[in-house]
This record gives sequence, C-alpha cells and structure tokens, in this order.
Amino acid sequence: MSAPTPSFDDGLDRLEALVQQLEAGSLSLEDALAKFEEGVGLSKALQEQLAEAQRKVEVLKRGLGGEYRAEPLDGEGIS
Repeated sequence: MSAPTPSFDDGLDRLEALVQQLEAGSLSLEDALAKFEEGVGLSKALQEQLAEAQRKVEVLKRGLGGEYRAEPLDGEGIS
C-alpha cells in the first residue's frame, strides 16, 4: 500500500527540504540515495498534479454569451 499523495504545497515543501539536505552534502551515500529517490517520487507526483490542474483549466471554455462554463473532465473533446 502506497502512502497518500500529499497536497501540492506540502509536497513542494518536502521536495525543497530534500534538496536542501542533499545540497548540504552531510548525508551518507545511502541516506543521500534514499532522499534522492524520495525526491524523484515527489517530483513525479507534483508533475501529475500540475498536469491535472492544467487539464481542468483547459476544460473551461468561453460560452456563447461570454460566460465561462466548466465541462466534465472526461477526456472527450479535449485536443
């Protein structure tokens, strides 16, 4: 069972902390590799969250009367 995906802000904060720890250069090789692996996983999760947000934004379309409407995010009709 995998851990729940953190919120974007929490994930970004954790990723920044990992980068700082790695840049400090005080970790053992094993610890550095573990932190790097965690960072790669977080980076992937954050990229997926950004892609989902971008898809939601792209679904908003200007209506004929000038108003915005949200359409279901079902993947159909999105190019």
